[in-house]
Amino acid sequence: MDDDPTTHDGQDVLEHIRAARSGDRAAFSVVYRHFAPMVHAILLSKLPARDADDLVHDVFVNALRRIGDLHDERRCGAWLAQIARRCAVDRYRKRSREDDVREALRHEPPSNDRTALPLDADTALRAIRGLPEGYAEILMMRFVEGLNGPAIAERLGLTHDSARNKLARAMTMLRARLGVVPNAETPGTQGTRT
Repeated sequence: MDDDPTTHDGQDVLEHIRAARSGDRAAFSVVYRHFAPMVHAILLSKLPARDADDLVHDVFVNALRRIGDLHDERRCGAWLAQIARRCAVDRYRKRSREDDVREALRHEPPSNDRTALPLDADTALRAIRGLPEGYAEILMMRFVEGLNGPAIAERLGLTHDSARNKLARAMTMLRARLGVVPNAETPGTQGTRT
């Protein structure tokens, strides 16, 4: 497969994962380089950039300690994603960031006033973080890491159709949150008409 996300510099990442499970630190560094952007995107979807940057290393330290728990090398991306989510939740609780995000979103201009305003990165990140967990994560993978649908599907252990549909729903929610779609429905109310 030409765009197989399991390759890194022409070598099979699965081979490096197997070697890392056997204690090969050099192989683990290849695994790190391959999956660090995905892990960073997941963390960015939940935490401020400085916290996400700090936690990437912690996620891989935890992964290295628990590498024996990984029973299927093909699920390494999903396994690392779960570790990243847990680390993010721990950091989030520790720093009580939830109130800060809610406060920032509360001071956003109403969505109907925002259609003509330029969008800056902080506003976009706050809006993405305000989405449900899985949707924020998939948008960060798409926009921060630059992954395409098949690569996102592989990393999250989803089918290509599931990843594409989830990305489309996430984009609809983000547009509504940012007010870039006139008369957009509020996320969570779609399909509730009687």
